[in-house]
Amino acid sequence: MEKISFVILDTNIIIEIFKNNSFIIQKCSELGFENLLISDVTVGEFYAGTLNKREFPKIKKHIERFPVLHINEEISKTMAKLMETFCLSHHPYMGDMLIAATALYYEFLFIHLMLKISSTFLIYKLLNFFR
Repeated sequence: MEKISFVILDTNIIIEIFKNNSFIIQKCSELGFENLLISDVTVGEFYAGTLNKREFPKIKKHIERFPVLHINEEISKTMAKLMETFCLSHHPYMGDMLIAATALYYEFLFIHLMLKISSTFLIYKLLNFFR
């Protein structure tokens, strides 16, 4: 396995860690939790999924474990290009494309759990996508 610098986790990975999914936690441990980052999008999506006032402090504490990468104008423009490229063929969620665009901007790995396809832990290396 090549040396990992930083990895941006999709919201569904953060949710699985929160739910104590041992398989996901093990895979993240292999990458090194110190290498794991999240996007502003993940923070917003995770907060949006909060069920009640009692759960919110737990979610906030969980999110604070991870450094957050902020969206900028270039990331937004890249997301628009990704949506244009994949909207008809893959029907992606805008949040996923924002996180992918963040990974492209920083040239980090992006990890997404494709729950609808399989329970396999997938790693996408998005370097040089548009170059």
